[in-house]
Amino acid sequence: MNDKYDALKSNVSMLGHLLGNTIKGAHGDELLAKVEEIRKLSKSASAGNKDDHAKLIDVLQSLPNDQLLPVARAFSQFLNLTNIAEQYHSISRNCEELICRPDALDDLFLRLKGNDVSTANAEKAVEDLKIELVLTAHPTEIARRTTIHKLVQINKCLSQLELNDLSSTERGKAELRLEQLIAQAWHSDVIRQQRPTPLDEAKWGYAVIENSLWQAVPEFLRQFDQKLQGHLGKSLPVDAAPIQISSWMGGDRDGNPFVTAEVTHEVLLLSRWKAADLYLGDIQELVSELSMTRCNDVVRAMAGDEHEPYRAILKSLRKTLTNTLDYLDAKIKGQHIDEKDILTHVDQLWTPLHACYQSLHECGMSIIADGLLLDTLRRIRCFGVNLIKLDIRQESTRHADALSEITRCLGMGDYSQWSEQDKQAFLVRELSSKRPLMPRDWEPSDEVQEVLDTCRIVAQQPREALGAYVISMARTASDVLAVHLLLKEAGCPFRMDVCPLFETLEDLNNAELVISQLLNIDWYRGFIQNFQMVMIGYSDSAKDAGVMAAGWAQYKAMESLVTLCEKSGVDLVLFHGRGGSIGRGGAPAHAALLSQPPRSLKGGLRVTEQGEMIRFKLGLPDVATNSLNLYASAILEANLLPPPEPKQEWRDLMETLSDVSCDAYRDVVRGSKDFVPYFRSTTPELELGKLPLGSRPAKRNPNGGVESLRAIPWIFAWSQNRLLLPAWLGAGQAIQYSIDNGHLKQLEEMCREWPFFSTRLGMLEMVFTKTSPSISQYYDEKLVDAELWPLGEQLRARLAQDIKAVLMVENSDHLMEQNPWGAEAIRLRNIYVEPLNMLQAELLSRTRTCDEESIELDEALMVTIAGIAAGMRNTG
Repeated sequence: MNDKYDALKSNVSMLGHLLGNTIKGAHGDELLAKVEEIRKLSKSASAGNKDDHAKLIDVLQSLPNDQLLPVARAFSQFLNLTNIAEQYHSISRNCEELICRPDALDDLFLRLKGNDVSTANAEKAVEDLKIELVLTAHPTEIARRTTIHKLVQINKCLSQLELNDLSSTERGKAELRLEQLIAQAWHSDVIRQQRPTPLDEAKWGYAVIENSLWQAVPEFLRQFDQKLQGHLGKSLPVDAAPIQISSWMGGDRDGNPFVTAEVTHEVLLLSRWKAADLYLGDIQELVSELSMTRCNDVVRAMAGDEHEPYRAILKSLRKTLTNTLDYLDAKIKGQHIDEKDILTHVDQLWTPLHACYQSLHECGMSIIADGLLLDTLRRIRCFGVNLIKLDIRQESTRHADALSEITRCLGMGDYSQWSEQDKQAFLVRELSSKRPLMPRDWEPSDEVQEVLDTCRIVAQQPREALGAYVISMARTASDVLAVHLLLKEAGCPFRMDVCPLFETLEDLNNAELVISQLLNIDWYRGFIQNFQMVMIGYSDSAKDAGVMAAGWAQYKAMESLVTLCEKSGVDLVLFHGRGGSIGRGGAPAHAALLSQPPRSLKGGLRVTEQGEMIRFKLGLPDVATNSLNLYASAILEANLLPPPEPKQEWRDLMETLSDVSCDAYRDVVRGSKDFVPYFRSTTPELELGKLPLGSRPAKRNPNGGVESLRAIPWIFAWSQNRLLLPAWLGAGQAIQYSIDNGHLKQLEEMCREWPFFSTRLGMLEMVFTKTSPSISQYYDEKLVDAELWPLGEQLRARLAQDIKAVLMVENSDHLMEQNPWGAEAIRLRNIYVEPLNMLQAELLSRTRTCDEESIELDEALMVTIAGIAAGMRNTG
């Protein structure tokens, strides 16, 4: 590469040197020399030197047991440091043009003018803008909170060192701090010793808000306001709330027995506590800042005859917040304390602070009003008094089981055995009835009691504390009505948004029919007040049918739901269950949103942000500000400059691609008798269970096979051996089939003119770039019985053919030609990932043939898993 990347490479080199110093200090020259030898051999092998590739294998295979862990840690730590350098580079002053393109919002507003979009339309789109990020604790975030904190501190040091006018003393101080942080990270446990609880996960989410989003949200809105003034001549209203934060942490009980009603209740209390704590910090600062004496009549009436009226109002708020913290502390500990002068509603904060804001403006002190006070007002609109809105998620059969127990107890038969028509008739009748349904002397089973307890917890909360009630594996209209009935029976005084999640291929294809049935029920139409949320599942549909078929099913489901709701006069919000990996719908946010069907973002964006992607996209204030900027620009662009409706011939060809790819995918995953034993032996799937990643078990059914494996560990396992099978299998084969049948010109046209299709190909290119057939083959040779080798060879041959097919459609000679920075970043990381891969294969071989369990080998294996995940980035 040219010198465009000098600033980044300089930081990576510096961090690597400091890590070397740490390794030398901890383990001596011998280990450092060994790590350096492995690094150089890997670099040479990556450049194509076969002799050095063979030497690299020899060196790694001959490592004594006591060197396995420190060598694994060295390469794992270097990948973490490389990631933080890359992440920092995207927001640094030295960010090159190839990586940091023009500001997305500025660029969009200029294009809107060029496309004659009226100011009125642009203003309306801004007014309707809604971005709701739903933080989820899917088990791919390997890094512990302590490690993440150190990485944030490293980032701050890099920022200091970038300043040109640092004195030698200041520079030396920053470099010393950097070395201390790297040493701290080295001497700390990289891997959690125990699996986190749902409460731990929720606290991790609060830490992301406290350390990043608390600063990023008002900063983004400040920048957005300035751009609106510059481009549209209009300010963002003070009470505008385009950003909302929700969470699944502590509310997602689907397949997670550790998320109970009690846990959900505690998470809700903790969330309120953290909000009060953060607001108290803001109020303390405002008390010291707002010492002005002039005010308007409204503030004078609120403050009485106090000489410093703003301070008087703020001190009263400070007392309320202190009381709130005491009250919630006691409540969390199970103690009783009077609910006196505590914060329960957002207006208690908004009304006095907004009055202060208006008074300062009226008294000629706008510059003061538009500082920290405005930031606090923006936070109140975003975070409310609950910090985040908690979603509840439960699997559809759990609700059906609850109703079955009730109907059996009442002598009405077994609800689960009824036809869909009978279920709907019963549910609507009971929803319309004024009398309770629950039998008096009924003792439900523990599982059903848990469902009922959760509904009662929901019913006891203020509406603004909650997001949506998501039904996973939703298949029918009765699945939605059942939840509404259980909430009614629990005494829920408000309308909860009950959101069906359609996640398999069949369910996505039936989504329109299900929602249509619901909208045809008079009771339902009246109850939902013309608002419907539907969640589109990316993970399970891809696991079920492969990425190409799943992607097309998702597109068609969204399109049909948009059309249906528009005809019915219902406002639709599509909730996207995306993950970081391609197999779970991951793609660069901007491209992914613009590849959706026209009008599908009219109701705003609601999207999951999970695990490692929370840290990569939202973990630092400046990075989070950039991410919000990208989301906002993509939604506005999708609504003001919508993508084209696909031509009928494109649709027809996509149907063929979908069918062929689904058959090809299922032929391997379901049809090959060797597939399951091959998968189990060539990936660390079984060993992943030892890694305390998240609170949720890896399988829905602990006794089931691949079909019961959750989508996340399914993809995670394949990313470890570098075959990344779920992210490409079937897609290239379908493209090759269409080329062979004379459709190359049409495929090229779709690639040029249809964002949906070009984004799919771009995602495939990135996946192909991250695969390593030689590493996959090495895993086979080390870990797989020889009679299963032909399957691995077939899959790698298929991969090579698929790459050629995609490059042919794109008229490219090399993968990721349009994204040279991305390709270079992957290439640079591979030098450090590949030794970890080889080391992992060696460790898997040793642990699987070892008669006795070795804690040392297990820990080294866990470190390689974490390191490869850091190197691959979008693993789950």
